[in-house]
This record gives sequence, C-alpha cells and structure tokens, in this order.
Amino acid sequence: MKDAQATGPLSGWRVIVTRSRAQSSSLLELLVGAGASPVEVPVIEIADPLDEGAALRGALLRIEEFDWVVFTSANAVESFWRRLGDDRALGGAKIAAIGEATAAALAVHGVVADLVPERFVAESLVEAFPGPPRREASVLLPCAAEARDVLAKGLSEKGWRVEVVEAYRTTRPSLEDLDLKSVEDADAVTFTSPSTVTGYLELVGAGRVPPLVACIGPVTASAAMKAGLCVDIVAPVHTVDGLVSALANWSQRHDAPFGER
Repeated sequence: MKDAQATGPLSGWRVIVTRSRAQSSSLLELLVGAGASPVEVPVIEIADPLDEGAALRGALLRIEEFDWVVFTSANAVESFWRRLGDDRALGGAKIAAIGEATAAALAVHGVVADLVPERFVAESLVEAFPGPPRREASVLLPCAAEARDVLAKGLSEKGWRVEVVEAYRTTRPSLEDLDLKSVEDADAVTFTSPSTVTGYLELVGAGRVPPLVACIGPVTASAAMKAGLCVDIVAPVHTVDGLVSALANWSQRHDAPFGER
C-alpha cells in the first residue's frame, strides 16, 4: 500500500524491474527518485551473438556500401561500436534511431541521429524513413537475434536492400541468480521489452505477477496480453522516463497500486 506519510508519487510502492542488470540503472534511479522501492529481478541477460559478432564485423568491413545504418536499441549501438572502433569509419552513412534512448546511446559516441520517429516503434520508423535514392540503395540493420521482422520487411517494401545482422541476443539467467522471494508483496512489475515478459513468466511464473502490470510501449504490452496478462499501464512515451511517469500518473488517480481485475 502507498504510504501517505512519505513523499513522492510512488512512495511506499515496491516495483519490480525486469531489465538486465547492465540496463537497469536508469530505471532504478528514476523509481527511487519517485519514492518507490525497486525490486531487481533481471530476467534477461545481454549476450554476444552466436557467431560472436563475425557477421557484424563482416558488414563493418563493407560499411561504405550502406546508405543508412538503423539502430533499434541501445544494445545494438553498443555492440556495433565495440566492433567498429572508430566513429570515422561510418563514412557517409546516415543514422536512424528508433527512439530517444537509442539516440542517447549514439550521442555517447558523438553521433547525432539523422532520423528519430515521433513514435518509438518499428512501424513509425518505417513510415518516417525516406525512399531509396537509387536502385540497390542499402540499409544495415544490426539488431537482436530475436528482433521482429517488421522493420526489415517495411524498408524492403519501400525499395531498400536491407542487410539484417545479429548484433546481440538475450538469454535467461539461471534460477539460482534470482531472488524469487523478493517479488512477494510487490505492487507492480515493469516490462521494457517482449523478452522481459517471456523471461519473467518462464523464470518467475504467472502466479507471481503483481496486481499492477506496466509496459514501456505497445509492442511490449501486446506481448504481455498475448501471454495472458492484464496490462494496466502502457507508457505513452516509450522510454524509462515515460514508464515511471505513467506509473506516477496512475498513482495520482488511485488510492493504492492495485488495478481492477
């Protein structure tokens, strides 16, 4: 229950964070800043691709062939730059980012994205993407092994030659690495990708889903609903800031963090 004596819109809330430990710091900080007590349950880990990056390194050797490089996550950015080594090697390729968090990851490397869609989903990026300037104009798409094919398919339909390269993959931690007792009496769970949904249900179980389910965006929410969960919150701005703001707004409209079931 919410503590009326404490400060912050999420004071007294225990909120589960399902992101990998490598990604969770910003979300944890935002939740603490809003008064919540975060519960870390990292149900995914970020790992190298099965080929250990061979395909990505091969594409980077031909980087001058690509008109655009499209990034759909900060993880893809970090995997790409770890193997690129030199920002100048990008040559004349333009850069697209699916959203603000990905654009921020690019900015760390001194790169300003040429294109960021208004809505941070693949469909919006396809809509905003220009048509190819010539035949055989190409796009390099470094992404997760389990990424949706919406973006690659949409850009291909626009006339681009799209080369999809596995930049990383998500794996499951061992059950021994998770403190399953920590989820008991939690008020809410946050999901930031479809892989966090499936990871939570596989490792923690549907019986340990808190009363309130919050998703970072519509793609993640769709995955949660397909898995049989009732989604209470879908952040209108698909970032961790937007997710925490959506939780805070929900709190301001309710006396306790419990959605109706």
